[in-house]
Amino acid sequence: MLGVARTVPVTELDEGTLRRAVAGEDAAARELVVMYQARVFALVSRMLAGRGRATVEDVAQETFLHVFRQLAKFDRDGVARLSTWILTIAARRAIDELRRQRPALVPEVERVGEGRADDRALRRELVGAIEAALADLSPELRAAFLLREYHGLEYAEIARSLGIDLGTVKSRLSRARAALRLTLAEVRNG
Repeated sequence: MLGVARTVPVTELDEGTLRRAVAGEDAAARELVVMYQARVFALVSRMLAGRGRATVEDVAQETFLHVFRQLAKFDRDGVARLSTWILTIAARRAIDELRRQRPALVPEVERVGEGRADDRALRRELVGAIEAALADLSPELRAAFLLREYHGLEYAEIARSLGIDLGTVKSRLSRARAALRLTLAEVRNG
């Protein structure tokens, strides 16, 4: 049997496009935004749950403005991938927004899929409980948790992204998970 050619999804911008973006080429800058916008928007929207789409879009836009202002300073030979560097900027922008005012949680239950009405209601309740539990975490715990669980960053990448020690990352993740378990257990038993 002949092997089926599989394409590996490209998750990082190629070196040539990065060089062109640093040089200010519009097409390369657009490619950079297209490559990373979904990940930035996902992180920011999870961190700012309940803040509204306009706020999420503003923070995502601020992220890319900062990226382009600092892109020439990105260390291509350093330990951080470009995606990690960009998500770091996004996380810090979201934390700054969270510090301005704690969000009023308005869960987006429309994301819940098809199924029986009682299954959809249960999923809506679970989604709401998860989002509420995430919203109750401090910005620092939420950032560490989302970077690990939703964006798959390694502990060392999270430490570099947030400018904290590896032990602090582990501690924050442990505290975030414990708080989420407690909150979700209360929902399940309540």
